[in-house]
Amino acid sequence: MSPTLASMTLSQTLAQEDASAIITALGDNLVVAIVFGVGGLVAVIAILFGTLTGFAGTKEREKTKRELAAYVAEGSMTPSDAERILRADKEIE
Repeated sequence: MSPTLASMTLSQTLAQEDASAIITALGDNLVVAIVFGVGGLVAVIAILFGTLTGFAGTKEREKTKRELAAYVAEGSMTPSDAERILRADKEIE
């Protein structure tokens, strides 16, 4: 066996041992990594949907204010009625 072949075999053996050690370490912590990964993903999705819900609620409240202002402007509703409707919305929240 030549020195180069011997050193390659030693390098391959060390690489296989390193790979085995990495696989063993991942196997021990794989469940923990999956739990934290899934938990993080659920948290990000919950934050995203909470933010979108807040945006949608704000958009609808502003739309209601514009519609009430239009009714008051055309005279089909009194300003006090519009104010009462807007206050009722805040009491529910």
